[in-house]
Amino acid sequence: MSSFAGPAETLRLSVMVPARNEEDVLQGCLESLVRQSEEDFRLGTHWELLVADDHSTDCTRAIAEHMEGVTVLSPDEPPQGWTGKANALWTAARRAQGEWFLFTDADTVHEPGDLKRALEEAGSGHLALLSYSPRQRVSGFWQRALMPVVFSELALAYPPGKVSDPASRVAAANGQFLMVRRNAYFEVGGHSAVPGSLLEDLDLAALFKRRRYSIGFRYAPDALSTRMYRSAGAMVEGWTKNLARLFAQPLLLAAWRMLDLLLVVALPLLVWALFSHPLQRYALLAVWAHALWRFFSRVAGSNFPAADCALALFGMPLFCMLLLRSWFDHVIRRRVVWKGRQYSTGRI
Repeated sequence: MSSFAGPAETLRLSVMVPARNEEDVLQGCLESLVRQSEEDFRLGTHWELLVADDHSTDCTRAIAEHMEGVTVLSPDEPPQGWTGKANALWTAARRAQGEWFLFTDADTVHEPGDLKRALEEAGSGHLALLSYSPRQRVSGFWQRALMPVVFSELALAYPPGKVSDPASRVAAANGQFLMVRRNAYFEVGGHSAVPGSLLEDLDLAALFKRRRYSIGFRYAPDALSTRMYRSAGAMVEGWTKNLARLFAQPLLLAAWRMLDLLLVVALPLLVWALFSHPLQRYALLAVWAHALWRFFSRVAGSNFPAADCALALFGMPLFCMLLLRSWFDHVIRRRVVWKGRQYSTGRI
């Protein structure tokens, strides 16, 4: 794969956006990227912006083609065993000319200057891969209730400090902002090394770490934001695709979290129904208060606003249901559906 790396080109950075039926978010993403242009970091002079239109059937391609400075690519249909996203990004990477690559999703909005700052951060840290977790924008009751639960669990499973520690085996990245050094990307095989992965960001990070490349990962509200899902149905489909891969023991996690929920919700009722002595009640209420504190302390690690974290009690049953559904699709049905395509999963 390293034959694609080539010498360093005149461009410092190539930004690549995979897009499949993203007409409702793509323009905002591209506008935020085009606005990155500054006197010392001009689009077309120091960096390029590529959109890989993954056979969209809406106005995605037309939106990209009408944006000044954007190059639109047309990947072939994904080969057998490839996901559409991996195929689109591999197509774009082989066309890209930058010393650095940034893969970012169509639903992201970038803050002014974040590309230049990310390059400086990666360079000063001597990193081969730098990934940011964006500020999440949510709407509607169920998104506000569920998303803090999911991201608090992700923070526990993939602590940024351990991800960024070369001595730790924990590896993670977020495909919404995944910056890699060109030569390192091709040396590990890039997206062709994870062609069928439903979590290509996670698997690429693991590949980089196994090859002893330094990686960095952090929560970065200063760099970008995203609204991952535009409807409750899309949210259910998306997390069904991902949860069984993100967590090593999805059934066990679902059982523990349901136990947590029962402890928080049911314990006060049991106290008053089964115990009459004041000391017994006070002792069990102290246990309940500690369980409640632990629950909300964990959810606070999601980096969501306090008002959204307060809804997490309602989101926990949905999270457990989605864990079970994701496990069933991955392990029993062995297939998932995403963006109109069906993918085989194999057993986890």
